[in-house]
Amino acid sequence: MRCTSLLVCVSALVTCASSAGILYPRESESREVKSLDGMWNFRLSLPDSLVGFKERWYMKDLSKTGPVIQMPVPSSYNDVIVDKKIRDHVGLVWYDKSFFVPESWRQQGYRVCLRFGSVNYAAQVWVNTHLVLSHEIGHLPFQRDITANLKFGRLNRITVAVDNVLLQTTVPQGSLQNISTNTGPKTIQTYTFDFFNYAGIHRSVFLYTTPIVYIDDVDVTTNYTEDGVGIINYNIQYGGSLSSGETLNCSITVLNNENVREKITVITNDEEGLSGVIKIENAKLWWPYLMHEEPGYMYTLEIRLSTTWNVDDVYRLPVGIRTIKWTNTAFLINNKPAYLRGFGRHEDSDIRGKGMDYALVTRDYDLIKWIGANSYRTSHYPYAEEIMDFADKHGIMIVDECPSVDTVNFSDKLLKKHTTSLAELIKRDKNRPSVIMWSIANEPRSDQKDADSYFKSVAIFVKNLDGSRPITAAIATQLDTDQLGQHLDIIGFNRYNAWYTLPGHTEIIKSRLEDEAAKWHAKHNKPVFMTEYGADSYAGLHMGPSFVWSEEYQVELMSEHFRAFDTLRSKNFFIGEMIWNFADFKTEQTVTRVGGNKKGIFTRQREPKSSAYHLRKRYWSLANRLDGAEFPCDIQPYVISNENQNNIEL
Repeated sequence: MRCTSLLVCVSALVTCASSAGILYPRESESREVKSLDGMWNFRLSLPDSLVGFKERWYMKDLSKTGPVIQMPVPSSYNDVIVDKKIRDHVGLVWYDKSFFVPESWRQQGYRVCLRFGSVNYAAQVWVNTHLVLSHEIGHLPFQRDITANLKFGRLNRITVAVDNVLLQTTVPQGSLQNISTNTGPKTIQTYTFDFFNYAGIHRSVFLYTTPIVYIDDVDVTTNYTEDGVGIINYNIQYGGSLSSGETLNCSITVLNNENVREKITVITNDEEGLSGVIKIENAKLWWPYLMHEEPGYMYTLEIRLSTTWNVDDVYRLPVGIRTIKWTNTAFLINNKPAYLRGFGRHEDSDIRGKGMDYALVTRDYDLIKWIGANSYRTSHYPYAEEIMDFADKHGIMIVDECPSVDTVNFSDKLLKKHTTSLAELIKRDKNRPSVIMWSIANEPRSDQKDADSYFKSVAIFVKNLDGSRPITAAIATQLDTDQLGQHLDIIGFNRYNAWYTLPGHTEIIKSRLEDEAAKWHAKHNKPVFMTEYGADSYAGLHMGPSFVWSEEYQVELMSEHFRAFDTLRSKNFFIGEMIWNFADFKTEQTVTRVGGNKKGIFTRQREPKSSAYHLRKRYWSLANRLDGAEFPCDIQPYVISNENQNNIEL
């Protein structure tokens, strides 16, 4: 079913491209950005998964190879068309799109890059019949200089082959199964993770230009002094070749939220100014939402790379000044203990699947702030960069998770892909103030043989790339058999008391949860937080007394967890609570799911269940008690006047 040549090319090109930067495309005086989003031609590779390669579909317009349909990019292709064959397709699909490249780009000597925000799971890309890009591991960006492959001032064509097959050596893992049907044998995809394996070109596709010598990557770390001086350490890497005798210089300007030049001191560490220290007097710090009256404050580094004979390159990078520290009992932002109140989430919605959509993202962040949350985990894969931008600007803390979910059958080949996913994730998100932890796995089978050495290698790998943030994971195995926790800085655990264990019996939650959390801390002497708990509820199902799947039961289960969390907070090692899930989401077809996973406090359409109002009161009460935030005026609907007990209004 899988095209072997696709995997071979992917592995080779990912390896050779891994040292380059992956800065998000931003327009400037020296850079132009052209979106290739919109309607693309699309077709399944049927009846033979390899037919597109055998017939070389990339050599001509896709419409000339057979029937095509119009498919929006970005989106998952599965749910856009009312066709079960497309929704459940296993294997390769093909896209193509024609576009013009301005002649002015050639005349100005621009270098032109093609960048994909995400293609799931593996992709090969041709430009004007030339193979230019291959990438494996969805949810992460990839790019390549395609200047030599373009026809300036003329029509160009981009062709993409997308493979959604998951195997035991992919991240995440899956298996193929052959079944007998009325029309003959059929191969289906199986996997253990509990979300739908959406596929396609999920995020935006860009062409962007740079000068010949350009800013390739930027590394930023921040700090501040007791007298209020903000410190930004920067290191800039450049790409392109300097001519003989040509000199290179770098200058930095810091802009505040109003794009006003700050009073700054720059201390350069080398004669070219490519690394150094910036000091800002009376700096405003980046604070999480509701921990400060002005959360998510961002500066902008305006970086200008100058050469003797070439055009200057200008890139503007948003930067938040904040510190992260952790002890064996606490997690601190700007030296203040932070208590995480948030969610597990998914990139998931009707029709578009995991496709990036600004209206949806705007709605989601409005709901996150409405409910009083200050954090979430990118369960179970990296989210779109545009989503992360919102987190930076709104002060939402992110536990940034790689695509390793239900990890099992540990092998060297899997380890390489697992660490590659983390390397690409860290390279993409390393400068974001919102990213407070790296999550190296969700619910791995960490009680099995070789889990100890496997995750030790993963943890060391991440620490070597970034020691400024703690590493964590969402552990589902039992404490006495787990081999992962010892390699983490902060323990996260998932547990579904009174749902998967003794459903209906909420009376078990408080004692069990308090006991387990305390034992995790006692065993590892590290901070602990709950990364998942919850219960499915079918919106509109009301039962009294409460009964599983009813909205009342979801609320009751939450309340029992709240009792345990408050006891654990008083013991000073418990640093947060994240309910599963923010919103209902689609899963594979199973009799244990009614149209998908219904553990959301919002429906898939982002409408609140009873649990949303209940959690809102909880999170705003925590914000008020721990951070001094004022309650919103509508947190409690009017019931009765405190001054006149005879005046009742319902």
